[in-house]
Order: sequence, then structure tokens, then C-alpha cells
Amino acid sequence: MEILLLVIGLVVGAAIGYFVARSRTAALKERATMLENIAQTTKEKAEQDINAAKEDLRSEHERDLQRVIEQHHDALRAQQERFDETIARVSEQMKNATAEMLKQRQEEFARSSNRDLGQIVTPLRETIENMRKAMDDNTTKQTSMTAEMRTSMENMMRHSQAAKDSTDELTRVFKFGNKIQGNWGETVLGELLTSQGLQSGIHYDTQASMNGDNGERLQPDVILHLNENRDVIIDSKVSLSAFIDYVNCDNEAERDKFLKAHVDSIKNHVKELAKKNYTAYIKPPKVKMDYVIMFVPHSGALWTALNAQPDLWRKAMEQNVFIADEQTLYAALRIVELTWKQIAQTQNHEKVYALAK
Repeated sequence: MEILLLVIGLVVGAAIGYFVARSRTAALKERATMLENIAQTTKEKAEQDINAAKEDLRSEHERDLQRVIEQHHDALRAQQERFDETIARVSEQMKNATAEMLKQRQEEFARSSNRDLGQIVTPLRETIENMRKAMDDNTTKQTSMTAEMRTSMENMMRHSQAAKDSTDELTRVFKFGNKIQGNWGETVLGELLTSQGLQSGIHYDTQASMNGDNGERLQPDVILHLNENRDVIIDSKVSLSAFIDYVNCDNEAERDKFLKAHVDSIKNHVKELAKKNYTAYIKPPKVKMDYVIMFVPHSGALWTALNAQPDLWRKAMEQNVFIADEQTLYAALRIVELTWKQIAQTQNHEKVYALAK
């Protein structure tokens, strides 16, 4: 019985121990599970804290970086404002300095222009006045010389046979010596050109050859350069043979015949020049004029023809031929010489302006 009780007690104790052990094992498992849950929760919490810390750190870094960027931008704006102020101040100073300099240059230019204009206008006015006086004097002298020459020739022919022979010889030379007449006309033309200060090879060319498109070749007496771009032809035409006969003839009918021959001689010279068409030989970049100048070196001979036929010069111009005597050509050459002076002054002014710039 005692053994039974002992066995029962052992069995009960073992059962109790089993259940207690089982309970403890379950409790331990539950505790281990709880600990695992706690560990997992802790781990997750830690990861969340770490992530939060990272986010906070990142946000802080971004805020710091943003502050640095904003500070940099502020510094750039401040620097730009200072730069703009400096540029504005320098620009204003330069503007004021430039305005003052321009004002001084304008005043200097105005003074210089007035002075230069006076230097141009005053000599021009004096030159025109001298030219007018010279033309008047030349007309008077020419008329007087023509009258005196005729009177002297008549007196010499009446009072001296030797003088008559000499005059006859001179008349024969001019009447039949066309080459001599031509050379004399070219000599008078050359003296007129040089008397105005015009230089051969610069302001005019003598006996220069002109070639046409088809190989034609002409050689005028003078190619006059009106300026750097424009040329005009001058050809001397002496027509004295019939004029000398007209002057020396005492018979009225014969005088009319010689006068008509003299007028016809000038007309033929006009037709000859018009037919040559010198202006067609002037090639670009030169600008050709629409007329050629026919120089008649003896004013008395020309005016005698014009008195006989007043429209002679107009009919010549219709053929693009301008008839000029010594007086008329003198005035024209004077204007050309003044033009070249103005060209030289303009070139000097341009050089001065270039240096000023």
C-alpha cells in the first residue's frame, strides 16, 4: 500500500513535474517568442530611427546646402549690384568726358571750318574779281590790239614797200602754211594752260593717243581733266587764210566773198570735230562730257565770223562742239584750276579728319 502510494506519488509527482515542466517550457517558448517579437520590434524601431535620423541628417544637409546656395546667390546679387553701380558710374563719367570732348571738337571744328571757309571764299571772290577784271582788260586789249594791228599794217603798207613785202610774206606764211598755223594755235593753247598753273600729265595731257573699241586711233591736242573723273577734249583750229584776205581786201564784193569763206572754214572745222566724236573714246571709270571744245586762238577772227553769222556758235553746240576763243577758254581754265584747288583742299581736310578720328 505504501508502495502503491509511493508509486502513485511518484506518478503524480512525475505528472505534476511534467505539467510544470511543460508549463515552464511553454512559458519559455512564449517568452522567447515575446523576446523575438520585442527584438524584431526593436530592430524595426531602430531601423526606423536610423532612417529618420538619415532623413533628418539629409534634410539638415539640404537645408545647409540651400542656405549656402542662398548666401552665394545673395553674394552674387550684391556683387552684381556693385558692378552695375560701378559700370553706371564709369559710363556716366565716360559720357560726360565724351560729351565735353565732342563739344570741344565741335567748337574747334566750327572755328576751323569758318577759318577754312574764309580761306576758300575770300581767295575765290578775289580770283573771280581778278578774272572779271582780266577778262575786261583782255577784251579791251584785244580790241585795241586788233585795231592797232590793222592800222599799223595799213600805215606800213602805205609808207614802206619793205614793210609791205614783209607783211605779204607773213600773210603768205599764215595763208598757205597750215602746219605753221596749227603749231601757232597749239602754242597759244599751251601758254593758256600753263598760265593758269595747270600741269601737264596731272591736269591735262597733250597729244595723247585715244583708242576706240574697233582699233580706231585719235590724237587730240589736249585732254583736259576737269576733276579726277571727268575729261573734256580741246582741239585747236586755226582759220586765218580767208580772214587775212578779208582784212586786207579793199573791194567790198571781194570782202564779202572772203568773209563767207572764213565763216565756211569755221563751219568745216566744227563738222570735222563733230565727225571725230572724241567723247566716244573716253572710257570708264572716266566720265565723258557731251561736247568737245574747239579753240580758235584769234579772237578777232572768231568774232568776225560770229558777227557775220550770230547763230554759228549755237549750231556748233547742236553738234556737241563748243567754240571758244582765248578769252572764253581763259575763264574756263580758271574755273578748272579753282576746282583742282578745292579737290586738293578737300583731300587735305579728309586727311586731317582721319587723323582726328
